[in-house]
Amino acid sequence: MNTLYVRYCTTAVLLTCLSLSAQAQTVDAKFEAMLSSGFRAQGIAGLDRLKQDPIQALCSDPDVRNTPTAQKVLIEEQTKAMAAIKPPSDGKYLGSWKAGEAVAQSGRGATWSDTTKAPNGGGCYNCHQISKQEISYGNIGPSLTGYGKTRGTSEAILTYTWNRINNSKAYNACSNMPRMAHFNLLTEQQIKDVMALLLDPESPVNK
Repeated sequence: MNTLYVRYCTTAVLLTCLSLSAQAQTVDAKFEAMLSSGFRAQGIAGLDRLKQDPIQALCSDPDVRNTPTAQKVLIEEQTKAMAAIKPPSDGKYLGSWKAGEAVAQSGRGATWSDTTKAPNGGGCYNCHQISKQEISYGNIGPSLTGYGKTRGTSEAILTYTWNRINNSKAYNACSNMPRMAHFNLLTEQQIKDVMALLLDPESPVNK
C-alpha cells in the first residue's frame, strides 16, 4: 500500500480505503499469470509497473468505483492530486512552442531500451489532434486545435492547463491521461514547452 495514500486517508475512512483497494486489485488468476509471463524486467523497465497504485486500482474496477464510498475516496484523491501540483519554479508558464511540438510528437521514453539520461516524449498526438497540419493523431482525448485561440491566456487558463498536464487526475480521478509530473514523465521545462505549443499565438495550434 502506498504510504502517501494511507497518510492522506482520514482515520474514519482508512479501513474502507484499504478494503476497496484490495477489492479493486483482485484479478483473475489466469490474467495475472498472463501478465507475469508476458513481461520481464529489462533496462529501466521493472515489473513494479504491473502493480497499480490505489487510485488506479479503484478506477479499474467499475463494480467498486461506482459505489458511494468509493466515489468519496476518489474525490479525496482528486483533492490530494491537486494539492501536490507545484506551479512553475520561476513563475513562467510558457516555454518554446517549437520544443513543445517535438515533445508532443515524440512517443519515446521510459521503455526498456531507453536510459534515464534520454528525454521522454509526451506522445500527445497518440490521443489528441493538436495541430491541423498533423495528419496522424488519436482521438481518445479531445481535439486541442485552436486551444489558446479560443480560450485565451488568462491566469485561470494558464493554471488549469498546467495542472491538467501535470496530473489530470486532479480534475478527474479516473482520467486516462498520463500523470506527466506525478510519474516524472516530463520535466518542468518540457511541460512549459507543451504549454507554449497550446497557448502561444505563434504556435501552429492557434493559426
